[in-house]
Amino acid sequence: MIEDYPDVDPSEGVSDYRCGLKSRDGHSGTDIALLSFEQMVQGVPVIAAAPGRVQATRDMLPDQPYVPGTELNGQECGNAVRIDHGNGYQSVYCHMKLGSILVSAGQRVLAGQMLGEVGLSGLTNYPHLHLTITQGNSIVDPFAPTQENACSEPLETLWLDTPYYSDAGIFTAAVSNQVPELEEVQTGSARVTTLTGTDAMVLYGHVFHANAGDKVEFLMTGPDGPVFDHTARIDADQAQLFRAFGRRAPDGGWDAGKYRGYVRLIRGDTILAVRHADVTVK
Repeated sequence: MIEDYPDVDPSEGVSDYRCGLKSRDGHSGTDIALLSFEQMVQGVPVIAAAPGRVQATRDMLPDQPYVPGTELNGQECGNAVRIDHGNGYQSVYCHMKLGSILVSAGQRVLAGQMLGEVGLSGLTNYPHLHLTITQGNSIVDPFAPTQENACSEPLETLWLDTPYYSDAGIFTAAVSNQVPELEEVQTGSARVTTLTGTDAMVLYGHVFHANAGDKVEFLMTGPDGPVFDHTARIDADQAQLFRAFGRRAPDGGWDAGKYRGYVRLIRGDTILAVRHADVTVK
């Protein structure tokens, strides 16, 4: 699932190649996200986008969510592979799993050859592959390499089979101790990272460009397994909305430990976006 696209807005604004919001300011690549941390543990292959020669690899950083303030010393890309494809083109594969990289510098690789696995290394807090394409010193958006036909279906792409695009997504997901107001969701003031054993546990997602019939799925797991699972249906097209679901503390309170929630935006049988949120009960 593609979570974020390259930012094609040269200003401080954000725009993907279809003039949507699925990017971040200055984002240089395509983020292909896993649906869960469990998928990462099971192993998801990273493959070469095109034939070429491996220029460099790095396989030494742990798989762990980034903690603000941690010094990465230029290793924000995490465990990685860089491939030279000729004609000035290179591809870089970031945030790979520690110990998974199967190629070495100087080795020739084929299109589709496995390079390693998706991980959680470097500057990231969820398992995904960050793929950057460059030509010379310029970033190339594989969805719209010529930047022609702006905001519409591109005239050409670098993909053999261009992935489906949707302008819908999830700004953020978080946990609160009550159902928040929209303003609290927008400012981030609703978010908590710790709860007491007697607090309510509420998972919420801030969604954009949802269509009537879309679904927002909430899944929370804890030290002893599933806590709750709920699906909310969107009744009308909306540019921006949030949905929340949760539970009051059970008799005796929540068990102490770490809890993880997932919010997924689903259209038909397609998962359009997923975000996760962690909270600790003390």
